[in-house]
Amino acid sequence: MRDLQRVDLNLLVAFDALMAERSVTRAAERMAVGQPAMSASLARLRKLFDDPLLVRDGRVLVPTPVAESLTGPIRQSLSIMEGALGRRRAFDAAVDEQTFTLLASDYVLLVLLRSLLGELAAEAPNVRINVRPISGDYADQLRRGQIDLFIVPREIERSGAPLQSEDLFQDRLVCAVDVDHPEVGAAISREQFETLPYLAYDGGPLPSAAQLQLRARGVDRAIDVTTQSFVVAPLMLRGTRFLTLLHERLGRGLAAQAQIRLLEPPVELTSITEAMFWSPRHQDSPAHRWLRERIRQAAADLD
Repeated sequence: MRDLQRVDLNLLVAFDALMAERSVTRAAERMAVGQPAMSASLARLRKLFDDPLLVRDGRVLVPTPVAESLTGPIRQSLSIMEGALGRRRAFDAAVDEQTFTLLASDYVLLVLLRSLLGELAAEAPNVRINVRPISGDYADQLRRGQIDLFIVPREIERSGAPLQSEDLFQDRLVCAVDVDHPEVGAAISREQFETLPYLAYDGGPLPSAAQLQLRARGVDRAIDVTTQSFVVAPLMLRGTRFLTLLHERLGRGLAAQAQIRLLEPPVELTSITEAMFWSPRHQDSPAHRWLRERIRQAAADLD
């Protein structure tokens, strides 16, 4: 009991942030405190556990074996406390402070989240939302509490992790070319689809829905250029012979600006279901439920 009396709960929260971010500066931002305060918390943690906890390896900080052994139990303990407190306290978006971290593509950011984030700036002035690109360890980041939600097509989520999820909206892939493409008329032929220079989205750590569907249909489409941005892809078509596969919602929104034409693919492609995923430990959190409901409403407003 004497050991417990020495522990400030805020220190454990600071430990969790430091282990998640591996950076004093980012951990301070995550907790909305100054860097000197976070440095002081790290010093107190080092004294409490009699271990350096984070050590410099080149330009980065890495956890010591002691820190790694503590990360899971401390994260689990904080989750239990968050759940207990969350069940007793409602979330008031108008006054409460909260930081959420989402993983989503620039396509989702533009099509789904852009209007919502503008609304939340007025509706929830003390709520901060960080949107980051999709990374391959998203399931582990959810487990460790580094992110709150990620939004990806259900068809490509294959982590196998025990996640909660909900479908948001559907979209489909269409062909896009320059509005003045010299070879493509009112329709695109199968031969053109397979031989024109192809601009493809590189899904990074996750396969792209387009490539998965083409492979499933036996279309061996050579890739000439790749981009890691859904939004940049249509803007690259002007003045070229390139063809790309594009989400229809995004294509319609950018067609005039990008000066492109949208065409039916000459092969049958199935619809794409964008879904949000979260850790079961967030299921009953009032703040998390509020965020999911607002995203759900934003998706419903698309139709």
